[in-house]
Amino acid sequence: MFSNKSKDAATPGISVPTTSAPIPKRSNGRSSAPSIISADLVVTGMLESSGDIQIDGRVEGDVHSAGLVIGDKAFIQGEVLAEEVTVRGRVQGSIRARKVLLASTCHVEGNILHEAFAVETGAFFEGNCRHSDNPLSDDASTPRSNDQYSKPVPAPQPVIMKTAPAAVEVPRSTPIPASTPVASPAATYTPLKNGA
Repeated sequence: MFSNKSKDAATPGISVPTTSAPIPKRSNGRSSAPSIISADLVVTGMLESSGDIQIDGRVEGDVHSAGLVIGDKAFIQGEVLAEEVTVRGRVQGSIRARKVLLASTCHVEGNILHEAFAVETGAFFEGNCRHSDNPLSDDASTPRSNDQYSKPVPAPQPVIMKTAPAAVEVPRSTPIPASTPVASPAATYTPLKNGA
């Protein structure tokens, strides 16, 4: 009725099924579960992780991680530095990543330095976007000397609109008879004479 597993395993032709398959480990050293910043959490300061982070709350500071998912209701005010970034929420600050995906619900205000870049229809992005072979290196954030972004952008100059001067009423010494036509400031006209 009961059998000895070691005896069955030693018997040729009989295989003992395993109860669970071994879980493969990631080769890049990242943990299997992301660290989660929930929607009701506000973090002030820098977040740094060698694994993945999922942010659904608010972060006021820089975020450095291997992988980063910014949820629909999330807000980050600071620099984002990661291998892969998916933005569904709001970011005010620069993003430096190998792969960047701006989802249709995102709102990004800042510069993006990337190796691969994708934007879904409906995404809001205001800033400069630049390709880099190694966006995570420290020297990648400073533009090259021959780069078009290295030149300072002049401040916008105010536009001065010139309009026609307003009509000025000049006092007259002699009164004008009521039958005399007076030219309006917007247009001048000459009355037609009958029979001419």
